[in-house]
Amino acid sequence: MITHTFVVLAYKESQYLENCICSVLNQEFKSKVVIATSTPNSFIKNIADKYNLNIIVNPNPGKGIGYDFDFARTCVDSDLITIAHQDDVYERVYSKRMVENFNIFPDSTILFSDYFEIRNNEKVFENTNLKIKRFLLKPLNFKNVSNKKIIKRMSLAFGDPICCPAVTFCQKNLKVNTLFACDMKCSVDWNAWEIASNIKGRFLFVNEPLMGHRIHEESTTTEILEGNNRIKEDYEIYQRFWIKPVAKLLTKLYSNSEKSNQI
Repeated sequence: MITHTFVVLAYKESQYLENCICSVLNQEFKSKVVIATSTPNSFIKNIADKYNLNIIVNPNPGKGIGYDFDFARTCVDSDLITIAHQDDVYERVYSKRMVENFNIFPDSTILFSDYFEIRNNEKVFENTNLKIKRFLLKPLNFKNVSNKKIIKRMSLAFGDPICCPAVTFCQKNLKVNTLFACDMKCSVDWNAWEIASNIKGRFLFVNEPLMGHRIHEESTTTEILEGNNRIKEDYEIYQRFWIKPVAKLLTKLYSNSEKSNQI
């Protein structure tokens, strides 16, 4: 039987952490749930104790968000692993759909769903940002060819359409310990997917909005979009797909499209 674990990545004291934990504990497919953190504190411990969850502390904190992601991705032994971001929530069938699809396509390196945004505690299924990302994912709607390198890279060549907390990883197929770890602050996820696109295996897109990504003033997404490194990092990744003049143009267009992530 396929095993699946939610690793809830907790940081400092998020008011939404308990909501996230409740959503992953309330899955139809009973996944294992643990908490990973680089900032152990009494707030996280109290919630872990309340739900009888183990806390796994990163022994090498402070290196950056990408290093925290890789720690969370590799800190448990499970066929499938989802890094649940502390501010987000998951629909009850999320892990069930991931396992069902992996059983059909066991060569998948990553599996991921569509998602909705949570703004002011309301679910948002349609906006400019979501429409663009769904358009970019169209090549991956054809599951039978989603193991082809050209198809995987086609979906990434114009921007990052994959929502990181919606992703489930198959460690056995990825065969790498370092996927996210880098000095980037904004394009960490996109960098990881670009690396994964070169690894033999399938990008499996489950075209259902199975998780909610919260957009608020204290979220990591909002914070990193306010930094000056964002355009530089996007340009660096675009150059892996395009010549420099095209990369510059796409960087400018993509920067404008991402403004809907801000409050």
